[in-house]
Amino acid sequence: MLTDPAALLRSVFGFEAFRGVQAQVVERVLAGQPTLAIMPTGAGKSLCYQLPAVALPGCCVVVSPLIALMHDQLRSANALGIRAASLTSVDADWRETQDRLVAGDLDLLYVAPERASGDGFRALLDRARIALFAIDEAHCVSEWGHDFRPDYRLLRPLLDAFPDVPRLALTATADAHTRADILTQLGIPAEGLVISGFDRPNIRYVMQPRDGLKGQLREILAANPGPGIVYAPTRAATEQLAEALGQSGRSTRAYHAGLAPEVRARNQAAFLASEEMVMAATVAFGMGIDKPDVRFVVHAGLPKSIESYYQESGRAGRDGDPATAILLWGAEDFARARQRIGEVEPARQAGERTRIMALGALVETAGCRRAVLLRHFGEDPPPFCGNCDNCLAPPASIDATLTAQKLLSAVHRTGQSFGLGHIEAVLTGKSNDKIIQRGHDRLSVFGIVEGEEVALLKPVARALQVHDALTTTEHGGLALGPAARPYLKGEERVELVLPPAKARRSKRDNSANPVDDPIFDALRECRRDLAREAGVPPYVIFHDSTLREMARIRPMSQRDMALVSGVGERKLEAYGDAFLAVIRQFA
Repeated sequence: MLTDPAALLRSVFGFEAFRGVQAQVVERVLAGQPTLAIMPTGAGKSLCYQLPAVALPGCCVVVSPLIALMHDQLRSANALGIRAASLTSVDADWRETQDRLVAGDLDLLYVAPERASGDGFRALLDRARIALFAIDEAHCVSEWGHDFRPDYRLLRPLLDAFPDVPRLALTATADAHTRADILTQLGIPAEGLVISGFDRPNIRYVMQPRDGLKGQLREILAANPGPGIVYAPTRAATEQLAEALGQSGRSTRAYHAGLAPEVRARNQAAFLASEEMVMAATVAFGMGIDKPDVRFVVHAGLPKSIESYYQESGRAGRDGDPATAILLWGAEDFARARQRIGEVEPARQAGERTRIMALGALVETAGCRRAVLLRHFGEDPPPFCGNCDNCLAPPASIDATLTAQKLLSAVHRTGQSFGLGHIEAVLTGKSNDKIIQRGHDRLSVFGIVEGEEVALLKPVARALQVHDALTTTEHGGLALGPAARPYLKGEERVELVLPPAKARRSKRDNSANPVDDPIFDALRECRRDLAREAGVPPYVIFHDSTLREMARIRPMSQRDMALVSGVGERKLEAYGDAFLAVIRQFA
């Protein structure tokens, strides 16, 4: 017999009302209808299967791509009083877990797609009562997705073997093509698609050309308190950045697939437990992290695609509090991305070129960043969001088509083998030995750039590389790219975005305690102690938003504490008295 979903929402999760499309998804699942839910990170996707898992008789099987993600969600589920376990290669209690499943003693069972698609697992489920199949990170099922996992495409036989069990697929990132592929691969009808939108209004988007990376990162860390992630393009870069940023006094660690497993596990655990640590990592770090209080994510290089950027930047601000996503890019990123196109099979090359062009449009726009992102996912956003760098400090733009023609002409006339420094020297009329020896002082392009136009050469070269009109040779020289001809002839305009001389300071405080409330700090200290004692990250106890509400309401009894958002019955029983004792000290 089903329990009222609204009553479970209050008693188990501590919330008075569903958010966004949660109610619609939960209603469909409880009615046995197959569903694909597209919900942005931080919108409460896990609740959409956790609540039915408690409400329905039997066990909900959750297919998840990473062990770290499973164990993170396992901790949170157990803290809510939900009977949960996982069957992974590192779980020593697998026999006990199987016995609990068969005995009906589990609400949630987390498994990887490799295990879920095997015959042995299907035989195990035949002996148990299954309430729901939940396929998390469902974009992994699609070859068009940015995190394709072949084993996800083997799940359909398992789902079809239990025709009376509802199936729920969830993801934060899927364009129209990927959504259609997910529906087909998992046997979900088109009417089962539920989209809540892709907007993350609490995230501020900032994009800048790289210019002294370590200095830029130090400035970012100084301006952004709280936990953060810096994504670097290589393993070596993560360790170099972690060491450099650690010299600023901030706690930092590195994470990449080349580290020993015990080192990765130790660094990840330290990050989850910390309220200020910065993790310098490759993109191998993130999907398995359910940490809600990440206050900023920095990309120190170009992501693979807009989908990847949305997914990775979306790891900031999962708790709904203000967060920042910063992308530092260089023209060489686009050159390397185009070189990698030749490494993929021919059928995918056109799609990869489209992805690079979409990224180019995002980093070069003078308009709203959020609008570009949301239009990519098929939405029709307003032209102004008020929470990205371009909306907060609108940049000027100038027509640099003539400068682009001069630059391309100089590259062509000097033989397409010299770097930008030499090209600039030719264009600005500098007669050094190298120029005189090669006769470049006698070229028609010698000295044709002067005055304020000189400052445009570097950003114009960067823009031309983004648009594949300029490429780099293997020795670092510049050469005309496949798209050079229309720019050289002036048929394509180069609209150059000029960032404001000084970025407008945010009026918003991204710190956890913007009003400097001593009760909040004391509650946080209490949370740290409880988390240390329980061996879990602090956010598993309560989110910052819950502590801020406690500080504002100042409950004096268990009954009052139960009214605070995020305080369910299990957490009230386990932690209520400890936090009440702190609040009473300030009465």
